[in-house]
Amino acid sequence: MTKRYPVALRTTGLLALSLVLLAPLPMPAIAATTTTTAAATGDVIALPAYQVDLSQTTVSGLSSGAFMAAQFAVAYSATVSGAGIIAGGPYYCASQPGRFPYISYLNNALTTCMNPAEKQVAPPDASGLLRSAQGFARDKQIDDTAYLQRQRIYLFSGTKDQTVTRPVVEQVAKFYQLAGTPAAQIRFVDTVGAGHAIITNNSQDQACGLTASPFINDCNFVQARDILQHLYPDLQPSSSTLNGKLIAFNQRSFIQNAIASSMSNTAYAYVPQACTSETCRVHVVFHGCLQTTQDIGDRFYTRTGYNQVAETNKIIVLYPQAEPSPVFPYNPQGCWDFWGYTSINPLNPEFFRKSGTQMAAVKAMLDRLAARRGSR
Repeated sequence: MTKRYPVALRTTGLLALSLVLLAPLPMPAIAATTTTTAAATGDVIALPAYQVDLSQTTVSGLSSGAFMAAQFAVAYSATVSGAGIIAGGPYYCASQPGRFPYISYLNNALTTCMNPAEKQVAPPDASGLLRSAQGFARDKQIDDTAYLQRQRIYLFSGTKDQTVTRPVVEQVAKFYQLAGTPAAQIRFVDTVGAGHAIITNNSQDQACGLTASPFINDCNFVQARDILQHLYPDLQPSSSTLNGKLIAFNQRSFIQNAIASSMSNTAYAYVPQACTSETCRVHVVFHGCLQTTQDIGDRFYTRTGYNQVAETNKIIVLYPQAEPSPVFPYNPQGCWDFWGYTSINPLNPEFFRKSGTQMAAVKAMLDRLAARRGSR
């Protein structure tokens, strides 16, 4: 059948031509530096099964990855027990405001969900978004929103971040408050002079207040630890050495609609040594735009601090990978889909549903990690 793209999709494509979604123009890729793992050798294996405890699954992400983390945490709330949102907005953010005869999801993503004051629009409305989520749950498109009450939520907005501003992040807190999540389970960090980036304590990274590739900034604390400490209050100190293994695995096998997914063939996971024989939990980390392996090599999944925390806490860290896509789907900066670029029909997108291409792929990876050791 010949595809004919409607006006709505053509309009979205024109908007996408000027896309600077959540990051400026890319810098040259940085070569991978890890040399002791399968990821460095180029070996791509099937994702092994580790019998993980999925009831302790958590997610986090930066920028488009933060939107994806928020999206995944709501859609799969029966599985996800907590989320870390670094410079991101609430579930289904790009649906507001609706405009007849269609909702211009990308336009909303670039305005309402980023720097609404600069674009002279209102921030997203948490109460309306929660009502939408409750409706999707009634229709069995996402999990029951009652599960949101048990989640632990970490939010971060840098005071120098003009890409995704504080009013947008605030609506994530309000979304969860309205859903009945206790205030003690929501932590909002908003006093750090950071630009649009994930934060480290590494002087080799960008200065704290910058917004520039690779969007990994030194602000004198390890944000990965800050996030995981809130999501897992029993956290033990981080390790200075890594005894586990970083694996590159075949991500393509989990994608139902590979042509429209804008997901890479290969993804990564850090597996602490203890997880080969003991029960572990999983933390999923979504990179931001322009943080794919094509843009910054292995820096996101080796140098943001998650693996050092995971080593001593029996946490497998899963790093799914989006990739730049220059034609269709139009995603030139390798962002995660929170406005519908993976959907053929922009009038009926699936990105926010459990059945969404990227959402379903990540859930399938989690199910694989939960399978019995040695199973195929």
